[in-house]
Amino acid sequence: MTDPIADYLTRVRNAIMAKHRVVEIPASNLKKEITKILFEKGYILNYKFVEEGPQGSIKIALKYDPVNKVNAIKKLIRISTPGLRKYTGYKDMPRVLNGLGVAVLSTSKGVMTDKEARDLKVGGEILCYVY
Repeated sequence: MTDPIADYLTRVRNAIMAKHRVVEIPASNLKKEITKILFEKGYILNYKFVEEGPQGSIKIALKYDPVNKVNAIKKLIRISTPGLRKYTGYKDMPRVLNGLGVAVLSTSKGVMTDKEARDLKVGGEILCYVY
């Protein structure tokens, strides 16, 4: 697999389209940090790290509106790819949907959202947009 982050986002996107409640994804430290950010921002209902086998896995409970059955995540977009990396400084930080969405960044101080990176005045690689 050449791009594990794109695989992560695609598995979540496919589970949303198929109206699944839970999706299981092979774990890595970067994927765990992205999952924590999605949970903190309210895009997923819950998550659990399962330590089975050499790699382990992440079980993510997707969040749906009980009335309309609409998911909390409208779009998951991969920005920086292995073939074309996208970096930004804190002054040029993108605003997703004019501040309503979240950009997930990998910085020298860890994986964080665009707002946290702006507050810490640190730039980094833009991994994905979520809204």
